[in-house]
Amino acid sequence: MAAAGRRCAVVWLALAAGVAAALGRRSQVKTLTDGTWRALLEGEWMVEFYAPWCPACQNLQPEWEKFAEWGEDLEVNIAKVDVTEQPGLSGRFIITALPTIYHCKDGEFRRYQGARTKTDFINFISDQEWKSIEPVSSWFGPSSFLMSSMSALFQLSMWIRHCHGYLTESVGIPVWGSYAIFALATLFSGLILGLIMVFLADCLCPSKRHRQQQYPYSKKLAPESAQLLKKLDEEQEADEEDLSDDETEDKEVSNRNSSMNAVRQRPVNPATTVDKS
Repeated sequence: MAAAGRRCAVVWLALAAGVAAALGRRSQVKTLTDGTWRALLEGEWMVEFYAPWCPACQNLQPEWEKFAEWGEDLEVNIAKVDVTEQPGLSGRFIITALPTIYHCKDGEFRRYQGARTKTDFINFISDQEWKSIEPVSSWFGPSSFLMSSMSALFQLSMWIRHCHGYLTESVGIPVWGSYAIFALATLFSGLILGLIMVFLADCLCPSKRHRQQQYPYSKKLAPESAQLLKKLDEEQEADEEDLSDDETEDKEVSNRNSSMNAVRQRPVNPATTVDKS
């Protein structure tokens, strides 16, 4: 009995030591957020995007933790992102499936699509298999303006969702009331943005009636310019009168010539000539 008791005590001590070691072991996987994701732009990284409710993500976690233990030897940083807590990063990296793994090397991003085991991850880094994968275009890179806008849109949608939950659960407003509030807020914000755009357009491209005169001395020259225009009009009228006189003379001369030609070409009647004879 004493020996059996000792054996049980040893087993319990071993189990306790194993549990303590497991609890005391710190995970080598780093956690990235919207505020720390720019660390990916320097060095080499492997990043997993996951969700706690995803079964495939849960199956991947043990392999990912084992792979993280080799990070120091491979000189690669192992990280993870919870898309339920970081919706901005989900939009920035265009996460459409879970889990999604990215390889990052000095600002170049490639999506990993191989097997999800520790050995495959290690070979992917040690053999530099990532070189055979085309990197993400700079237009769709996480640091581009387009993806930054997408991240802001995802964050806004999550903020609206939190506000909707607060209004319906904490405040007690019905669902239709929450929708009405958001509809009115959308209309009001659109009206404000429209007024701001009209104001900016009017400042940048003013209309002609509000446009300032470019020549402040134009008023002083107004009488002189009027006299000059008057002289030009008188000269033009005189020229028109001279042209009209010339045209009338030309018409009279042409009429005279036509009448003389008609007299000359008048036919002689043979009957009249016979009577005279």
